Amino acid sequence: MQSTRREPTATRPAPRPAPDRRAIGLRVLAVLGVAAALLGLRLVADPAWTSWLPAAGRDFVTLSVSVFVESLPFVFLGIAISILVQVWVPDRIWQRYLPRNPFLRRMVLSVLGILFPVCECGNVPLARGLMMRGLGVGDALTFLLAAPILNPVTIITTYQAFGWEDGILVARIAGAFVIANLLGWLFSRHPDPESLLTASFEARCHATPPAAQGRGVRSARLFAEETATMLPALVAGSVIAGAIQVGVPRALLVELGSNPVVSVLVLMALAFVVSVCSNVDAFFIMSFSATFAPGAIVAFLVFGAMIDIKMLALLRTTFTTRALALIATLVALCTLVLGLGMNLVV
Repeated sequence: MQSTRREPTATRPAPRPAPDRRAIGLRVLAVLGVAAALLGLRLVADPAWTSWLPAAGRDFVTLSVSVFVESLPFVFLGIAISILVQVWVPDRIWQRYLPRNPFLRRMVLSVLGILFPVCECGNVPLARGLMMRGLGVGDALTFLLAAPILNPVTIITTYQAFGWEDGILVARIAGAFVIANLLGWLFSRHPDPESLLTASFEARCHATPPAAQGRGVRSARLFAEETATMLPALVAGSVIAGAIQVGVPRALLVELGSNPVVSVLVLMALAFVVSVCSNVDAFFIMSFSATFAPGAIVAFLVFGAMIDIKMLALLRTTFTTRALALIATLVALCTLVLGLGMNLVV
């Protein structure tokens, strides 16, 4: 695989030392314990167990746990595929099938979600694995933004929800492809792509695994490290998403839906807040289709699959806050243009 990464310069901070196995193991056990507790409450607990809370508190618990439980399987699937990519797939496979031309390579990465049909949560650990194998920041970002939409599960569910009505399906697919490739190209032109990554992740990218470790040991170590990194971010993102959903009245959103400009902004904000999985978001927003213009629906389906609270929390494990702010702003502007343009045409 062709790498666009450069060696760190002398002015950059020294990489952090890798945590010892015992520390990683304790973090994994703690996070898995929290995850198991939340999952157990969701699956077997009596709905009345939160009856002592006020209505807003009950809604907060329900929404937070729902976001977490919905996302958790995809995070583990993404970690598993990431380990497969890093440890078990030979370098010659990537060198053979990924084009050397940067433009063509990003186009191929845009549709890689067809082979890895996981939602945005699972794509984060997978993209981290690709970057550890040498993929550039711009290339990885193209995959991250496109794969949650350009995969068979998302395409089928969107078709089931809307069919060919108002061109929503076509606009979602085309919009995701264009936006992902545009941002991938922009970030591939960044003069210092290393500065976009957190110090801890950059250190992992440059770390060399001990030669004595076999594939099984390396897979277990990577699973522990990625789980310890991803799950706390997922818990934090789920809690924040639940809190904001409780605080934002949906009745207000529906009242603003008739304006062709404001409706696009409103549904983009709703997509950011609710943080619903891209594999099922079409069914969620389908109930709003009678109130909101098609451009607003498409903006929800595109923006929410690329940028939401949960996704930002996961991406913060890899990208700096400044880089995330830039990515979110560019995706928002592109999605706004897409939604407004569609409202003018349809």
